Amino acid sequence: MKVRRFTILRLLSFFVALIVGLCACDQTGQLILPGTPETEAPVDEIPVGVALSVTGRFAASSGVSIAHGLDLALEETNQSERNGRQIRFIRTDDKSTVAGAVEAYNKLIQDGVLVILGPATSSQAEAAFPVAQEHGVVAMSPTSTARGLSALGDCLFRAALATDVVIPSGIETTHAKLGYQTAATMYDDSDVFSTDSDLAVRETLAAKGVKVLITQTFRGGDTDFTAQLTRINETNPDVIFVSAQAPEKPGILTQGRQIGIPVSVPFIVRTLTTANVQAAGTAAEGAITFVGWASIANTPGNQAFVQNYTEKY
Repeated sequence: MKVRRFTILRLLSFFVALIVGLCACDQTGQLILPGTPETEAPVDEIPVGVALSVTGRFAASSGVSIAHGLDLALEETNQSERNGRQIRFIRTDDKSTVAGAVEAYNKLIQDGVLVILGPATSSQAEAAFPVAQEHGVVAMSPTSTARGLSALGDCLFRAALATDVVIPSGIETTHAKLGYQTAATMYDDSDVFSTDSDLAVRETLAAKGVKVLITQTFRGGDTDFTAQLTRINETNPDVIFVSAQAPEKPGILTQGRQIGIPVSVPFIVRTLTTANVQAAGTAAEGAITFVGWASIANTPGNQAFVQNYTEKY
């Protein structure tokens, strides 16, 4: 399904205009100042950098869909009568790595952009955001959710709901519905988002009086999770919380059912997309996810953008 991420990106064009107009960062004042010969934009254009995963492990799971969403948002924004100036994207590949995100930010800043959209992951944003702050460039990450990233500076913004909003409300709702008393958790200890998400899960469960029987870890890029899942299954938890990036989620669900974890024990997976469910097949039966947006939401502009995206891509 192609519509899994793009609505959040529909908002980015609005945020670009808002941030450029209101942020106190020094470089926003250069909108009406001459640029260098290499990077000078027409006075009616706003150069906006885009740092996304065109290559690497996140390209298929997020880079392509986010890029499509941005392209459609750009087209609609530039055609809008409410937009007095045209936005022009300057794109670079963050290569799905932390170092690549920092390199992408440095390149875009050298290119003279006033705003940077991306990167997508919290690990990348944690490393790249300080670069933007140092140079007074506004940065907006569409999907990073680890706590504290926006607090790294006053030019740094995010569109997605942070962990400290999503996790407590999600656990409050699922605990009330399911009444679970024990849990297991599993997370990617090489990833900022996953580590923060698991910590928030365990903090919230403790506050609810839910006992965490076992916590297992893996690393991004792993493909075999049977040892961790077997240890989890041996503790017989009521639910299993998984904090991971998209590439690992289908394998965890599939292998969990293969080693005998019953459907009556739900996997609660942070941000489980339609693509993840399709990849996991029947192993996704009974899985639960916490997300900050749904394609069926009736927020202003959402359904129209969903339809336009689906028709185009």
